[in-house]
Formats: sequence, structure tokens, C-alpha cells
Amino acid sequence: MEIFDYVVVGAGAAGCVLTNRLTEDGSASVCVLEAGGMDWHPFISIPVGFVKTLYGDRFLWPFVTAPSESLGGRTVAVPQGKVVGGSSSVNGMVYNRGQAADFDSWAQMGNRGWGFEDLLPYFKRSEQRIGDGDDRFRGRTGELPITDIDWINPLAEAFINAAVGMGIPRIADYNAGTQFGAGYFQRYIHQGKRVSAAKAFLRPALRRRQTSLRTRAQVVALVMEGRKANGVRYRDGSGNEHEIRARREVILSAGAVNSPKVLQLSGIGPSGLLNDLAVPIVAPLNGVGENLRDHYSVRMTARARNVVTINESARWPRLPLEVAKWLAGKPSVLAQSPTIGFVHGKSHPALEEADMRILFTPGSYMEGKTYVLDDHPGMTCGAAQPRPESSGYVRAVSRDPADAPIVQPNYLAAETDRRITLAGLQLVRKLFNSPELATYFDRETLPGADVTSDDELLDFARRRGNTGYHLVGTCRMGPENDGRNVVDDNLRVHGVENLRVIDASIMPMLPSANTFASTIAIAEKGADLIRGRTAKLAE
Repeated sequence: MEIFDYVVVGAGAAGCVLTNRLTEDGSASVCVLEAGGMDWHPFISIPVGFVKTLYGDRFLWPFVTAPSESLGGRTVAVPQGKVVGGSSSVNGMVYNRGQAADFDSWAQMGNRGWGFEDLLPYFKRSEQRIGDGDDRFRGRTGELPITDIDWINPLAEAFINAAVGMGIPRIADYNAGTQFGAGYFQRYIHQGKRVSAAKAFLRPALRRRQTSLRTRAQVVALVMEGRKANGVRYRDGSGNEHEIRARREVILSAGAVNSPKVLQLSGIGPSGLLNDLAVPIVAPLNGVGENLRDHYSVRMTARARNVVTINESARWPRLPLEVAKWLAGKPSVLAQSPTIGFVHGKSHPALEEADMRILFTPGSYMEGKTYVLDDHPGMTCGAAQPRPESSGYVRAVSRDPADAPIVQPNYLAAETDRRITLAGLQLVRKLFNSPELATYFDRETLPGADVTSDDELLDFARRRGNTGYHLVGTCRMGPENDGRNVVDDNLRVHGVENLRVIDASIMPMLPSANTFASTIAIAEKGADLIRGRTAKLAE
């Protein structure tokens, strides 16, 4: 039986950061267990490869939600990364921290040391900001390069100018102050290639002899002695079962679906569910698997004119030139994130902060097909409620770890989510029909000009919306006296020794942003909590 100081379950964004930090001084050994394979495929490195990595099950957990009453019985695909680097190896590469109030609300829920000012040093620690930025907010020496969009499309410029024409300010750096405004996204793409958490953090750790990575390792359950976690049982790619022990701690970093599932299969979770699964109860924690939240994005599309969009740039006869530019290290459509521009708007002018999120792409996909570009010029705007109040759950269905759990986010169940989503769709229409876009806007193709009333737009939202890929909350952080919480503000599982959860599942609420940046910060802080370095940081 092998023994390490720490066993980390999951080589996603959080697991990669933790492994790097826990081994950097040579004092501790770490074994990382990853259910997926290595991240060597070129589709992972080439940014435009997301059209391949976000499809099928080669690099993904192909999770699908349970039928949702709030969506008229629809199911929604909610894939998550199943490869070294996790979702950071397959996703849209946008770097967005969110608003300060997002994290201040975590602290107000009783989580000491989790306000924005507390987390800012951790955001900065991991970041290597390349480009303009206020160094009070931005890091310059971290492992993760953050760059600006370098492929400027006239359609994207017109979209931003349209927002400015409506009184929404243009902002250059949404990660260094207010998020209310319009502009271009920053991304973790450098020198034309994706920089995943695996490349930035795990690769250096794997060069240290005290680091071990096991791929194709499907966790069966935690090894428990009473209420103490001593290790992990897992199956290798051949189906053989192994046990690995941890001298100090076991750390779950498997994400908002798999982390609660592992806890449930290990006897840590709601008593009723564990009894149904015939899993002996180790620690009855009703919050395990509850509080699931995700951004629900509703995309509207339009046909463009008088402009070259991604649709034409990424196919013959223009594609060979784009490939040549990418090989020469010049701006190219191959090195772009799928979403380029944004509007963080307000559903009411009296609001102090943005409460609507509009995403813009100078391109569009064929109806009913997965990431197949339209054969005409197009543009896409996605509208979302950035702080959804709708919440759901993740629940294991059997003791077999190979069985996918029930995933139910309850999209649009909350009235506030429906109201803000509707306001976002109405704003998209105003942008499409603005004077600034008039030269390029031909006609709306989805849902189409015949969909006019609020009820019709909401029906469209229910029928056509999709995941934002930002699942969080299922191992909620908070005080033990609140039955909804799973970990304390040191990320230790309530009532269990030597066990922490450090990933997006601990977020009490969903930030008004993509979750990669905040997950990295959680892992940075989690590593310091493990090593007892929080007091030094606060000084």
C-alpha cells in the first residue's frame, strides 16, 4: 500500500494548483488521482479546438440534467472536463474574477477571510497579467498568463459601441474595478495556445520527485476509520481496485458534481439518501449535493452583412491563411476564445451593480448542430442572470462509482432569474437593432422577429437555453450550525477529520462571472490554509 502526505482527488483547476503549492518547498508528497487521461491532444492546446473538446465523451464527463419542470420537462447537457487540467483544458478560456460584492457576500454568510480583499492576494498570486492593468489588482509574476483579445473584428467593435451608445461605459479592465460596462474579455491564451491549469501549475509540480499523478483513476470511495479520512480507493483503467493512504489529509477537488458524489458514496451526506443507497452512514450532512447552481445562458443569433465573421474565417478559402498566421505567431481566428465581447448591464438604472450578463461572438452555429458554423456571416449574443437564485442538487444513484449521478440545477425556477433573463434578451434585441450595428445587422435568425411578447421570449428561453458550464455550490462553505453547509471556512468537512473539499463546489453562491478564476483563488487560499500560512498572508 502506498502512502503520501496528501491525496488529491481530481486534476482539474483546483487540484493542479494545490499539487503545485503543496510540493513547492519539498516538504510534502502528493498523489493526484484523475479519472480522465493526459492532456496531450492538439485540440486542447489550439484554442479553437474547443469545438472538438466540448463534444462527446473523450475529454468530458457527459453529464445531463434530470428533466426540469421549470424548462417544460427538458434535459440539458452539462459536460465537465474529464482530462488532466479538468475543464480548463476544454472550456472557453475566459478569465473573469467577478464583482467584489460576490465574495463579500460569502464573508457575510459567516465565512471568515473570504471577502474580496481577503481573496485579492490569491487572485494576484497565480496571475501573470500581460498587458495594461492596475497593479493594485493585477498580478505580474504568477504562473498563469492572462492576455487581451488580439483578433479585433469590426462586428465586435460595433457591438461594444452599441452598448456605449445606450449609456453603458466601455471598460478596459473589468478585473481591476467595476464590472458594469462593455468591452473585450481577457483570456488564458498565450502565444496562440491555451494555457490550462495543467500547463501552468501541474507541469512544474510533476518535475518534483514527491509528486505522483495517476490517470484513468476512478475513485470508488474514501477510506474511513470512524470519522477520519485515511485514504482513497480507486479503480484503474483495467478495472483493478487499489488503495492509497494519506498521512495528513485527503483533499477532494473533483468539481461540483463528483466531489459530493464521492462524499455520498463514502457515507457522508443526507441520511435518507445514504439509506436508499445502502451506504453506511459515517457523517450525516444534509447539505452534501445540495445548493447546485449554474449560469443558464440563452443565445440569440443574427445574420450579418458587410463584414467577415468567424463563420467565413474558419472555413475554406480563408482558413489556410488563418492557419498560416497562427503558425507564424500572428493574430488568428485559431487562437481566440469562443466568446470575445461582453456587456455587464443593469436591469434597472437605480441598481448599483450590474445584474445582467451579455456575451458576444462575431460568429454563429447551425441550428440543431453542435459547434458547426453557419454557412453565412453571423453573430451571437447570449443573455444570462449572473447571480442565479435557482438551485438544485447532485445525488448518487447507486454504490457503483461508474453510474452518473442525478444532476438537477432547476434552471429558471426562481422568478428573479426569469425576470433578469428576459431583460437580457430584450437588451440583446436593442443591441442588434442599434444604429452602431445597422451597417452589419441583416436580420435576427433566432428566435426570429415573429417572437415578440414577453411570454414568447420566456418560452424561447425555456426551450433553447443551455448551461454556462459553471456548476458550483454542492459542498457549500459555511458555519456548522447551518444544516445546509458542508465545509467550514478552512474548507474542512464538518464532523470529519483529515478531509477537505477545495474546488468550485464550496462556493456558497455563484460569482457573477466565469468560475475558473475564482476556483484558482480558492485553491491558492486552500493551500495556505493547509500549510497554516493564512496569518502570514494577512500581515
